[in-house]
Amino acid sequence: MISAFVVTSHAADDPSLRTDLGKVGVDVVGEADSRTLVQDVIRNAPDVVICYEKHPGDALFASMASLHTSAPRPVVVFTSDPDADKIERATRSGIHAYVINGYGLHRLRSVIHVAQARFRYEQLLRDELVEINARFDERKLVDRAKGILMRARQISEDDAYRALRTAAMQTKQRLGQVAQQVINSALYSDGVNRAGQLRMLSQRLVKLYAVQAAGLETDATRGLLADSVTRVDETIAILRRSLSKATFGDLIDSVAHPWATLQTAMKPLAGLERLLSIDAIAEDLLQNAERLTANLEAAGLASTLRVINVSGRQRMLAQKTAKLALIAALLDAPSVGIAPTVDAFVQGMTYLNAVPLSTAAIRADLERAGTLWADFQAALAQARSPQGQQTIATLSETLGDLLDQLTKQYERSMQMLLA
Repeated sequence: MISAFVVTSHAADDPSLRTDLGKVGVDVVGEADSRTLVQDVIRNAPDVVICYEKHPGDALFASMASLHTSAPRPVVVFTSDPDADKIERATRSGIHAYVINGYGLHRLRSVIHVAQARFRYEQLLRDELVEINARFDERKLVDRAKGILMRARQISEDDAYRALRTAAMQTKQRLGQVAQQVINSALYSDGVNRAGQLRMLSQRLVKLYAVQAAGLETDATRGLLADSVTRVDETIAILRRSLSKATFGDLIDSVAHPWATLQTAMKPLAGLERLLSIDAIAEDLLQNAERLTANLEAAGLASTLRVINVSGRQRMLAQKTAKLALIAALLDAPSVGIAPTVDAFVQGMTYLNAVPLSTAAIRADLERAGTLWADFQAALAQARSPQGQQTIATLSETLGDLLDQLTKQYERSMQMLLA
């Protein structure tokens, strides 16, 4: 039996309609006026909504439009109003049968069947449109994911598509779902790498300031200092553009604020007396960049983002070790913080050497990094001499560049992108 909900009004309430509906086998499960129509229909879930209104007005059409959006049902309206504008409004409002000159008992059930048939066809068209849009959106996702894999692995478009399809079959997911995972992985891996660069640059800037304050300044040092300032500005700008403001905006702001303070503090190159205060500002920048990096790693939901984070953190630890050694030597102070920083670097290298995510190029860079680290540690023992200080500054840059290259290799790794 068809269940129906009858829409009534004080002006057009017609008890005979409810009686006649029962005569043709339609069960009236409830009544409502237009003001509570949507809520009542959602609560009672009838098969069809039927209304008899001699002169439909704005309130009825607005209620039907809300019903069409919130709880679609076949809708029949019987009326005595032949106005063509109202007929058009009825169609736009989601009314499936707008019957003029009332109803007849002999055709009441047929009119309801017509409304149901039109409703089913409308739903079919809507589902087909949703499916077409979903396929179109999926195709766009697949194209973006293919581009990422092609750049990451230097492979052809066909090979990139096969990689996506294989991953989809292995994980029993739609191709679009895998493509979205690749896109998200690339987005967050880039974010983790860039946020990690901010950590490194915070320490590099203080190290370079110390080199200048110690009178060891060269053209190369001035160039590195200018490059560092530019990279911080560009990295913050890129993160603002690429990451969700609602999700990460406050974390990016927390990096930008100490960075603005640090820029101001470093502009007038002074002596060693300002070194510790500048380092304190840089430490604030480091901690906030660390927080941003950790949140990006967690948001990416890919275990291999941890590899990028650790590899990127090694860049920072190399710069921080050099910075601490230079500060201790230049201020003739105890080497506070160097031992735990060195231990953290060693632990990071142990982790990276044990990670199965590896290629021949990655293994070669890890081996070279180990050799440079041994040379770097030897130079730390000579930190009290000008020559040792210069060696520490130089080796920290060489090691940092190598670790930056290593981090980019992890970022480009296809295994990581499909994790």
